Amino acid sequence: MLPIERREQIVTWLKQEGALSISEISQRLKVSEMTVYRDIKPLLDDKKISKTSGGISLIPTSNATSNTCTYCLKESNNRHPVQIITNDLRVEQLCCPHCGLLRYKDIEKDVSQIICRDFLLNSTISAKMAYYLLDTDFNLTCCQPQVLTFETLKHAEQFQKGFGGMVLRFEEAVVEIQKRMKGEPGCTCH
Repeated sequence: MLPIERREQIVTWLKQEGALSISEISQRLKVSEMTVYRDIKPLLDDKKISKTSGGISLIPTSNATSNTCTYCLKESNNRHPVQIITNDLRVEQLCCPHCGLLRYKDIEKDVSQIICRDFLLNSTISAKMAYYLLDTDFNLTCCQPQVLTFETLKHAEQFQKGFGGMVLRFEEAVVEIQKRMKGEPGCTCH
């Protein structure tokens, strides 16, 4: 199979599955991981795909709705979206803090700003200043492990008293969500 044919196959799989690990692509195509990296380089350069935790995913095209999550590529009609603004002024829409934290970690050096919504007040806040609540009994049927954001520690702790969970600051939440995902690409959605 020629490199261009492998690239087309990779894009087809990404459209079907959302995200794939390099090792999975290598096994499917029966080529080395180095060959996969060489094959995907033009796709990365053309901004057709992006690197994710442990793999790659498609970048939504301009005809995709603004309700498509840049990270998990699922439709987002969520009340707690996250936006990442890059140094080159690109805006990425993410369905939830879970995807926002994972995407931030993937492109950290390119991020100018990351903003989210306070879960209780629905106000826009800086994600780096927010408090994150993981492992609550309150299920929003979004990406798992679920993450909720709060502007104040008081609100996060009050919500925690009623629904359980663990309160973290931004950097702690990034580390924790990475650890929980164990480098797997994509998200688990329920």
